Amino acid sequence: MAHAPSDRPLAFIPLKIAILTVSDTRTMADDKSGQTLVDRLEAAGHILADRAIVKDEVEAIQAQAKAWIANESIDVIISTGGTGFTGRDVTPEAMMPLFDKHMDGFSWLFHKISFETIGTSTIQSRATAGLAGTTFIFSIPGSTGACKDAWDGIFAPQLDYRHRPCNFVEIMPRLDEHLKREKART
Repeated sequence: MAHAPSDRPLAFIPLKIAILTVSDTRTMADDKSGQTLVDRLEAAGHILADRAIVKDEVEAIQAQAKAWIANESIDVIISTGGTGFTGRDVTPEAMMPLFDKHMDGFSWLFHKISFETIGTSTIQSRATAGLAGTTFIFSIPGSTGACKDAWDGIFAPQLDYRHRPCNFVEIMPRLDEHLKREKART
């Protein structure tokens, strides 16, 4: 017997989000981009799981990301900074090898939203995203404008269980199905 869809509103599910600022010069006291993300995630009802600042160095970025990926209580990592083209911008090179699955549509959508704000200058960003184990990772530029654009245009709806027709929260319980299948085979 088929069940009719419920007309009850869905409950909000807060996620535990870690914020990583990649910068050679920022401190917690002057990290406006990281603070912008913290303010927005908390205003949305999510939980700040952790926050860190690391230098623009592949090893430092990966060490922090790997620690958070291994922490089963962290659902999402958002990094800000290091996505440009200068010699010190290495966030994509650090994060992409950690991905089990790449989220190609993220970069496209980020650039579409960013174009409305900064025009063709959006092409100077190498924003990227993917899934590492059961942790979503998003890497965005280090400007407060980019953080606002990404949060308001992508993260706010996609990290909200109530967003329809679909969102990342509703698939989270199934992110490790492939790992469970592998474990069952061995």
